[in-house]
Amino acid sequence: MTAFFSWYFIISILGWLTFPLAYTLFPALADRGYTLSRAAGLLIWGYIFWLLASLGIAQNDLGGILLALAVIIGLSIWLIISHRSAIIDFLKSNISLILTTEILFFLAFAFLAFVRSANPELASTEKPMELAFINGILRSPTFPPQDPWLSGYAISYYYFGYVMTAMLAHVSGITGSMAHNLMSSLIFALGALGSYGILYNLLSKLEIEDKKSKIGNSLLAPLFLLLVSNFGALLEILHQGGLFWAKDSVTGEYSNRLWAWLDMKELSQPPATPLHWIPLDRYFWWWRSSRIIQDYNMIGAWTGDVIDEFPFFSFLLGDLHPHVLAIPFGLLAISVAMNLLFGGFRGTINMFGAKLNINVQGFLFSALVIGGLAFLNTWDILIAAALIVAAYILWRADEAGWSWARLEDVFLLGLPLGILSILLYFPFYLGFSSQAGGLLPNFMYPTRGVHLWVMWGTLLVPILAYLIYLWRGEKIPSNWKLGFSLGLGFTFVLFLLTFSIGWIGSFVEKDFVINFLKSQSMTASQFVSATSLRRLSYIGSLITLLAVLIPSLAFLFQNSFTIADRPQTEDNLPTSVLSTQFILLLLTLGAILILVPDFVYLRDQFGYRINTVFKFYYQAWMLWSLAAAFAVAYLLQKLRGLIDIVFRIVIGFVVFSGLLFPVFGLITKTNNFKPLGGFTLDDFDRIIRENPDEAAAIKFLHNVPNGVISEAVGGGYSAYARISMYTGLQTVLGWTGHEAQWRGSYEPQASRSEDIKKLYNTTRWDDAQAIIAKYNIRYVYIGNLERSALQVNEEKFQSHLKSIFQQGSTVIYEVP
Repeated sequence: MTAFFSWYFIISILGWLTFPLAYTLFPALADRGYTLSRAAGLLIWGYIFWLLASLGIAQNDLGGILLALAVIIGLSIWLIISHRSAIIDFLKSNISLILTTEILFFLAFAFLAFVRSANPELASTEKPMELAFINGILRSPTFPPQDPWLSGYAISYYYFGYVMTAMLAHVSGITGSMAHNLMSSLIFALGALGSYGILYNLLSKLEIEDKKSKIGNSLLAPLFLLLVSNFGALLEILHQGGLFWAKDSVTGEYSNRLWAWLDMKELSQPPATPLHWIPLDRYFWWWRSSRIIQDYNMIGAWTGDVIDEFPFFSFLLGDLHPHVLAIPFGLLAISVAMNLLFGGFRGTINMFGAKLNINVQGFLFSALVIGGLAFLNTWDILIAAALIVAAYILWRADEAGWSWARLEDVFLLGLPLGILSILLYFPFYLGFSSQAGGLLPNFMYPTRGVHLWVMWGTLLVPILAYLIYLWRGEKIPSNWKLGFSLGLGFTFVLFLLTFSIGWIGSFVEKDFVINFLKSQSMTASQFVSATSLRRLSYIGSLITLLAVLIPSLAFLFQNSFTIADRPQTEDNLPTSVLSTQFILLLLTLGAILILVPDFVYLRDQFGYRINTVFKFYYQAWMLWSLAAAFAVAYLLQKLRGLIDIVFRIVIGFVVFSGLLFPVFGLITKTNNFKPLGGFTLDDFDRIIRENPDEAAAIKFLHNVPNGVISEAVGGGYSAYARISMYTGLQTVLGWTGHEAQWRGSYEPQASRSEDIKKLYNTTRWDDAQAIIAKYNIRYVYIGNLERSALQVNEEKFQSHLKSIFQQGSTVIYEVP
C-alpha cells in the first residue's frame, strides 16, 4: 500500500511540475495538455536521466535521477513566471476537467494495482525477461545498462521503458519485482488519461455547448482502448453452452460444421459436458482471444499461433513488454499530431535554405516523442512519424491547397524530424542490434474475414456506423473516385510488392525457394495459382478493410479540398471539420496497419508473420479504439428517433460483448480474487513461500558487490536464469533463444552453455578455474535447479573457494 501511494504521489507531482511545459506546447488543445502532462513528464525526466548517465555526466543512482528532475523543475519555474496569469486562468475555468482527470488517474491506477495484487506472479511468459532488465538496470552503475543474461555485454533491446521503471523504483525505494507490477498499473492509468484527453480535445472542436457532456462522453476513450476486447469471450461462452452443437443419439458425441468452419483451435472441438454458459471452466480460455487468427500452409499444416493481442489482454497477462510500455507515449504522439493539425506549433524554421512551417519547440518535442517511441518499442516509430507528418501535410493543405508542394513538405519535415529523433537517442543505437532482416512476401496467409470480424468487430461496428452516417446522414462532401483510386491503388501496390519480393527472392535465394516449393508439393505456377485462389476465398477481410479505407480517404481528401477552396476572407477553419479530419486520418492509418501483414511481413527468427501481425495490430487497436470511441460519442449526439434507438441497442450489445473478456478474464486469472498467498504487489513473496532457502540467497545477493554469477543455463519460458532475474547480477548466459532474438544470432553465446555445464560437473579444478577466468565469474551459485539439472561436483568449489552463503541445499561460493 505504501509503495502504491508513493508512486501515485511521485507521478502526480511530476505531472503538476510538467503542466506549465505542456501548457505552452499544446496551445491548440482544449485541455492545454493537462491530461498528457504525466506521460510527457515521465518521458522528459527519463530522457534527461538516461542521457546524463549515458554520457557519464551522472551516475545511475538517486543523485542522477534527482539531477534530471531538477532540470524539469527549473524549466517549470521559468515557464510559470512567463505564463503565470494564463495558467491560473485556465485552471480556474477548467476545474471540472481537472477533477475528472485526477479522479480517473487515481481510479485507473488503483484498479489495475488491485488486479495485479491478486495475481502478481512474474514467473511466466515474458515477465522473467522484463524483471531481469529492470533489476539489471537497477544494478548498473552507469549506462548502457548491463545485460543480466549475457555477461560482458550491455542490453541489446529497446529498454527505455525499463529505465523509467527502475528510475521510479530507485526514487520510491522498492524492489524490481514490486516495481514491475506497479509499472503495469501506471501504464494502464496513463493510457486512460491520454486516451481520455484525446477524445476530450476532439469533442471540444464539435458544436457541443454542454461541457459536462464532453467530460462524460470522453470516458468512452479509455473504455474502448483499455477495457473493450474482441468477441473471443462471447464465442467461448456460446461454445461452452453448446450453442449450435448437435448430439449424436447413438455415440453421444457433439458435432457442428459452423464451429469447425470457424476454426479457432479449442472452439472447433466439442464442448465439455455438462453444458453450461458460465462460469468459463477451461483455465486458458482467455489465451485463445489473443490467438484468433489461424495460418496454414498450402498442404494444410498449421504454422503456429499468430499473436493478435489487444490492450486488456496484455494487462490481464501482466507482461510489461515494450508494446505495453509504449501505450501512453503512443497516445502522446497522437496528441502531438492532433495539436499540429488543430493549429499548434505554428512558426517557421529556416534550415539550410528550406523553410519549415513549424516552431522550434514543436519540432524538438516531436523529435523527442518519436525518438522516445523508437527507444521504447522500435516498431512504433513509423506510425508515430507517419501520423505527425500526415497531420502536418493536412494542415498545409488546409492552408495552401493540394499540390506537388505537399510532397515537398513530406520530405522537408520528415527527413530532419527522423534524423533528429535518431540523434537525440544516438547512444542507444550504438549498442543495439536486431533480428530484423528485411521483408518477406505473404502469399499463403491472408486473414480470413470471419477471424478479422472476431478480432475487430467491437471496433468495426461503431466505425462503420460513423462512416455510413457521414455518407448518408450528414452527406459531407466526398470524392469517391479519389477514395476508390487511392484505396484500390494501395492494395494493388501491396500485391505488386508481394510478387516483386517473391520474384527477387527466387533469384537471390534460389535454393531456399526450391526447397520451400518442394515442401508444399507444388511448382511455382501451382503455388501462385493456389495461393491466389485462397486469397480470393478469404476475400471478406479485404472487403471489410476497404470498406473502412475507401470512404475514409474519400471524406478525408474531399474535406481538405473543400477547406482549401474556402473564401480567403474566412480566417478560421470549421472546427468540427478538424475533428473529422483527424478521425479519418486515424481510420486510414489503422486500416493500412491491418492490411499490410496480409501481403508482406518482417523477416525474423520466427519465420512467419507472427510478430508483424502482433505489432501492427496492436498499434491499429490504439488508433481504431479512439476512432470508435469518437464515433459513439458523436453519433449519440447526432442521431435522433428510431435510428438512435437501434444504434444504442447495437452499441450496447457490442460493448457488453467486448466487456465479457475483462470480466471473466479477471475471475479466471485471479481465482475469483482469492490469491493463494494473499494480496501483494511483490512477486518475491511467492519465492519466500515456495523456496525460502533460495529467497534468502537472493536477498543476500542484493547486498553483495557487483559481479558475474554462474547458474544453470536453459531455454526460454522456464525457471532458468532466475537468480540473475531477481538480483540483476550478470549471469554467463540466460535464456538462449531470447538472447539470439535480441542480437540477431547465437554467435555471441559461443560455447557458454557447454562451459557452464563443464564448470559444475568437472572434477578438475584447473578446468573450472579456466572457465571462471574466461567469464570473470565472481559468484558460483548452487541451488535445487543446479543440483537437479546438472551433475554438480561440489568438492572442487569447497576446496578452492570460500562459501559466503549457505542455507539448506543452497550455497554461494565467491571467487577470491
